[in-house]
Amino acid sequence: MTSTTSPRSLKLIPSLVIAGAARAIEFYKQVFDARVVACYADPKMGGHIVHAELAIGDSGFYLSEEARDWQNHAPPSLGGSPVILHLEVADVDAVAARMEAAGATVVYPVRDQFYGERSGRLRDPFGHLWLLSQRTREMTAAEIQAGVDAYSG
Repeated sequence: MTSTTSPRSLKLIPSLVIAGAARAIEFYKQVFDARVVACYADPKMGGHIVHAELAIGDSGFYLSEEARDWQNHAPPSLGGSPVILHLEVADVDAVAARMEAAGATVVYPVRDQFYGERSGRLRDPFGHLWLLSQRTREMTAAEIQAGVDAYSG
């Protein structure tokens, strides 16, 4: 990669498009203890959230209301989401239970995995997929590859 920008100045920030952004903010606050860093709404559009920044731990993400005229489509408008947000947590079972109680659906239940994590996948009420994980043991790359080789699905 050729660039005049220092690698330290690069930062990837997910930006979620959501039908029901205000409800989503409350959901993320409830289930992930997310903090609202900034939120901007357009009063001419009935309070339509045009940009919000949330933080979970030391990670951040953006979100905005679905706006099809701007080509901003939420997962339900597209038949689902091809993106999975991976969130590492201290107690995966507790976070998954909070998500489910708040309206998320389980895609894959939380369980111990061959790669040294306890994890599961849930779809939030807005169509976004979350892979929740908790490290259970440290493994070498060779140990993980051996698990991949032996994995039958």
